[in-house]
Parts: sequence; structure tokens; C-alpha cells
Amino acid sequence: MKWLKRGAIALVALCVLVFAVLATWEPHFASAANPPTGRTYSAEIIRDDFGVPHIYGKTDADAAFGVAVAHAEDDFFTLQDVVAMARGRYGAIAGEEGAKVDYVYHLIDARGTAEANYPKLPEDTRALFEAYAAGLNHYAAEHPGEVKLANLFPVAGIDVAAGFALRQPFFFGLDGVIGPLVAGEDLRREHGPDIPGFPRTPLPGAEPAAQATPAPKQARNLVLPLGEDAEHLGSNAFAVAPQKGGGTTTLISNSHQPLRGGVAWYELVVESGEGWHFAGANFPGSPFPFLGHNEHLGWTNTVNTPDMIDVYQLELDETGTRYKLDGAWKDLESEWVTLPVKMGPVVLPIRREVLRSVHGPVIRNDKGAFAIRYGGIGQLEQLDAYYRLNKATSFAEWEAQISRLAIPSTNFIYADKTGTIAYVYNAAIPDRPENVKADWRNVLPGDRSELIWQGAVDYETLPRIVNPASGWLYNSNNTPFTAAGAGSDLDPEAFSPVMGIELKQTNRSWRAYKLLSDASVLDRATLEAIKYDTGYEREGYVARLFDGLAQVKAEGQLAKARDLLLGWDFTADGKGKADALALLMIRDFMSADYNNKPFPDVAEKLQAAADHLTTHFGRLDPPMAELLRLRQGGLDLPLDGGSDTLRASTTWDVDDDGRLSLKHGDSFIQWVEWQPGKRVFSRSIQPFGSASTRPQSRHYTDQMRLFVEHKLKPVHFWREDVLANASKRTTVTGTGSSVR
Repeated sequence: MKWLKRGAIALVALCVLVFAVLATWEPHFASAANPPTGRTYSAEIIRDDFGVPHIYGKTDADAAFGVAVAHAEDDFFTLQDVVAMARGRYGAIAGEEGAKVDYVYHLIDARGTAEANYPKLPEDTRALFEAYAAGLNHYAAEHPGEVKLANLFPVAGIDVAAGFALRQPFFFGLDGVIGPLVAGEDLRREHGPDIPGFPRTPLPGAEPAAQATPAPKQARNLVLPLGEDAEHLGSNAFAVAPQKGGGTTTLISNSHQPLRGGVAWYELVVESGEGWHFAGANFPGSPFPFLGHNEHLGWTNTVNTPDMIDVYQLELDETGTRYKLDGAWKDLESEWVTLPVKMGPVVLPIRREVLRSVHGPVIRNDKGAFAIRYGGIGQLEQLDAYYRLNKATSFAEWEAQISRLAIPSTNFIYADKTGTIAYVYNAAIPDRPENVKADWRNVLPGDRSELIWQGAVDYETLPRIVNPASGWLYNSNNTPFTAAGAGSDLDPEAFSPVMGIELKQTNRSWRAYKLLSDASVLDRATLEAIKYDTGYEREGYVARLFDGLAQVKAEGQLAKARDLLLGWDFTADGKGKADALALLMIRDFMSADYNNKPFPDVAEKLQAAADHLTTHFGRLDPPMAELLRLRQGGLDLPLDGGSDTLRASTTWDVDDDGRLSLKHGDSFIQWVEWQPGKRVFSRSIQPFGSASTRPQSRHYTDQMRLFVEHKLKPVHFWREDVLANASKRTTVTGTGSSVR
């Protein structure tokens, strides 16, 4: 029996050893960064009475160092997630969901893109990123108890750059291609310009197009936490020229992002002795704001959805290791990567093969091998372009950066102190050859090199409007062909259908177009009414929903719910008896329309909404304010608005009490005005507060009441203003190697 006992002991020892290895291997396996050493950075961080940081540095790099420190003070938790994504280690934090991100990191070669392109960036841009990395390292060294993954720090500027390379394609829907391909599902194509077999979506005031079945391509279902929530895409942007705004030039940024996490907005003001002075917001992992204003000009963004992605089906040989191109066989590039997957107290090393062809990343499933090519592939110039945009002082300087098409996609709405307003449908749309016969809106044959485009279309070919006669511009994730009103809008026939420019409308677009067109003057009060509008137009999917509702045969409670909703006033202001029921109904129909999914069953959705309300509220008509809530910490506040209204309460979590806790919708709002003879003035608001993951801070929830009451707080852009309203003032100093 001794041998049995010894065997048991040996087995236990082996199990302990295996456990120890699985619990500790990942940090040692990860490669350490080598940040530059020798430079010392210093920044002053002044927080206003809402905790918003105003960061000052002698140089731009000093300010970028302060940006990292200030953001870490408020949300080091999320910053670490973003850093882990940028180093292919997110699975060691977030388990299987994180490993999906790490797989894509390797699939699109985010690190390789950074290594190839980061050294080519201008020296001052690289200095900005090195300083930002130094700020993260400094905070990690000063707060080792907050670091949640060993050997995550130090980081270098190239690590931050790799994070940009990972995330940039997801803002135009790459996740909606990779996800279905990995799962072996069909792809769905959005509606676009007239191509045989593809329908148009009607513009405001136009007769509806004949119905047709959309061909398959992009499924816009979100599978990775990297971009705007594509299932419920949304942002609004407005610019008003002085002749229409009572002498005031106005720019309104109203982005709809997740309220928490890696793509939640963080508000800040930066200023340096080298002329960088900008107020706006960024995402975790960025040394500069992505939108906002300086003294001279400002801009904001909404997501656009041009056809930026092409998928090719490859013909493989019998070994599965070679693909045919122009009649010859070429080897697939193959690389095996290790994905860390946290499972309880251990991290499993999961091996996966990553494939590439000359087209781009390759995914194999039961239906074959598919290569992906997308706009901006292998490029990283947006790091430099955003920095230059921050420092532009005129429309000509600003547009010179946009025209580089270094930022792969996103609509830009612009305004400046001279009264110039502009809309640019910015997109590095693939320069597809028009003289080649191919159905670019479906899966392409992978054996023809003539279909492998290089680079992007010329900037001059994109939709663009400067100073329209109407005096206003807007975008609400709609087609660029409704942007400035009758007589000022662009003609869709003037743009090549091969570009794949969307023609889709949103309810927010229908409403904004109508309200802006009807207004005689767009002063502050009128614009506030438009921005916080909660109405629906009976157009598009809303009309289809209510037409279907009228056909529902029902009795009892379902009939009562149907009749209640048929009497609705199409306004989600929280005042009507049917508002709560409408709120629960509309989101899924909006999502189906946005993502070209099958239209939901109206009776089934009505029954589900009625059941929810009667289960949790005991009635079909509770006040909407009791259903829709903004919740954080100890605050629990009522909300108005709905999915796809200009006052956007888009998506939510259903809490145990049946209430809907907002998680995506109106997020950072900034209102900028240039009045005659005055310096730029702006106001802003966020749903919660600056200290987004610091429950002990008073800035964790201090903007919530203003947010739900449709109020804005001042942005203290000018130094004397922030000093007069300062709640805390500190100076931080560190080096490029400030790691313990």
C-alpha cells in the first residue's frame, strides 16, 4: 500500500505544480516593453468643481504625460484593460471574452502594424505617445496595489499605438464580419446606392423604393467591446452658421457611446507652451482628444457606414496550406499564437493558428477559407492626423489633415470662429477598380489579383459640404445625402455606387431634418428643443412596426396593449400612458433595421413587453420614468428619451427589479459657441461624472442630476476661468522609465 500512498502524494504534488504553473505562467510569458529613458516630464493638473482635469505642460509631451496621469486617477481600472488589449493579454483579465479580442489582435496583426508604422511617424507625434506611456507607467509605479495584471507595465509608445491599430477598424464594422465568419454564418450587406439587385432606402420627402430582398454581407452584430455599439448605432452632430443662428456660430457634439468601459468618453482640457490648447474628450488609451474645440475651431463626429470591407473566398489545395491566385499556388502565411484565457484562479494557454494571404487576414470555417481586406489596412497615420487636427487654427489647416484620409472612417461636422461650417463624409473607402467586372457587395473570388485593390479613393470624390445656403448641417448616422436641407443637399447620383455610400435613414435623421428645416432661426433655445427632442416620425421601421401592430389579432391583455400603443403620441417624453410600452417595443425593431436583420414578430414583441410591465409594475401603463433609469452608486434617477430619438436612451441592462438601467445612449455632450466679438465659450455634460470608476469620489455621480434635467455645465477653457473654479491643483513629475 506504500506505493499507493506514494503515488497519491506524487499525484497531489503534480496537481499543485500544474496549478502553480497555470496560475503564474502568463506574466512571465508576456514580453516586457522597453520605454525610452532619460527624459523627465512635468505637468500641472487643475481640476474644476466637477473634477474635469485641465492639464498644463511646458511642452506638448509634458501635457500628454499629464493626460495619462489624470485619466488614471479617474479610471485606471479601464485603462489597464485597454493596455492589456494593446498587448494581446486581455484574456488574462476578462477570460473567454477577452481572448476573442486577443485573437483579433493577432489576426489583424495590430502589433505588426504598429512596429511597421510607428517609427515612421513624425518625431513630435512619437514624443507625445512616449510621454503618454510614461504617464501610465508613473501612475502604475505610484499605485502598485491597483495593478491587476503582473508585468503589464511598463509600456512604451508603440504599445499605445498598437491599441489604435487594434481598435480603428471596428468603428466601421469589422467585428460584424469577423464574428460571423468565425461562426460560419452568412454575412449581410447594408442597403446602399443603386447596384443591380440592391434596393435604395428613400430620402426624406421621397417616395418609397420598391421592396427587394437585400443581398447578404455585413452583419453589424457587436462581438467585440471595441467600437460604438453597432447593434444600436447612434450619434448626433449639428453645426449652425451665424446667419442662421442669430449671429452665433454653434457646434453641438452629441456622441452616443457606452457609458462605461473602453470606449466611454473622458472629458479633459489640455494646454501647453507649444500652442496645444484643446477642450474635448478622448477614449482610454489616447494622449489627445478625438473631438471638441480649440480657440479657433472645433469638430465632432458620428459613425458612418460606407462599404469599407471586402471578403474573398479562397480556393485551397488539398493540403489546405496553399491558395490559388492568378492560376498559381501561393502559401498561406501561418503563425501560431498563444491566447491567455483566465478561468477562475488559473490562466489557460490556448494555442490558435492565425492565417494571412496577400488579401489580408484569413478565417477558415466549415464553408471554406475567407480573406478580409478593409480600408486603412496596415496604416497608422491617424495618430499623427488627430494630433495635427487638435492644433489646426483654420479650416484650410484642418481640412488638410482630413484630406489625408489617415482617419479610416467617421463623419466630421466642423465649425469655427469665422462662421465657416462644414460636413465631411470622411472615409478611406477602398479604391476599387470600376472597369473590372465584380459584385463588390458580395463575397468575391479570391483567385483574381485584379480584385485586390490598393489604397483609398481620392478625398475629392467623397461627399462634402461647406457653408450651405441653409446655414445648418447635421448628421445622425444617416446617409450623407441629407445633411443641409432642400437646395443644399448633395445628389447621390453624383457618387459612384462602387464606393458603397449608405442611403439609410434613422429616426433621429427624420426628426432632425424636419425640425431643422422648419425652424426660422436656430438660436440656443431652438437648438436645445431639437437636441432634447423625444419624438418619432412615422417613417421607415417605425411606420412598418405600427402598420404591423394594426394587423395584430388579439384579445384580453394583448388586445389592451395593442390598443394602448396604437393610441400613442409618438413622443417618448415620459408623459404619455403608452410611453413605457413603446420604449420596450421599439428597440428591437430599430436594431433589425440598423443591422438588416429579419423584422421581429410584432405580436411576439408586444406580448413580451406587456408581460414585463405587468410582472414588474402590475400594469401596462406605468410612467416611463419609473421604468427607465440612470443608476450609479447610490443615485437612481428617471430618464426620458428612447431608442433612436434625438434625446437618446438607446440600450440598457434589465435590473432585478425590472427597471431599465441605461448603458448606452447620450453620453458626452458638448455645446460650443462663437459669438461676435467674444472668445469661444462652451458647455458640456456627462451621464455620471469624471471619476468613472472611483465610487469613493464625489465626482463619481456629480453630473447625473444635470444630465437627466437637460442641463449643461461650463467648460473652463481659459486658464483664468479654471483657476477661479478650481477644486484641486497638483503637479506631477516623472521620467520615461518611472517603473518600480
